[in-house]
Amino acid sequence: MTDPDPDTTSAPAPNPASRLLVPAAAAATLGLAPFRPQPHVVEKLRWIASGADGMAALDWFDLAMHGAPWVWLAVEVVLWLRRR
Repeated sequence: MTDPDPDTTSAPAPNPASRLLVPAAAAATLGLAPFRPQPHVVEKLRWIASGADGMAALDWFDLAMHGAPWVWLAVEVVLWLRRR
């Protein structure tokens, strides 16, 4: 018995909402870490809103790293809404 040709078999199309699971999990974990006393992304956004005085390069990098999952989630939500 031979295996079916991989080009002729197709996997079922994934549920479009399932594409949001990984970005949502990343935003909920990496995007909000550490959880106490407040998430880094919230702390950095408040710091920027108050003028960003004294923010070093490491603080900007930290904001980028903790903000990236939120940007990824926002992009996936927009793409998901456009496909509907």
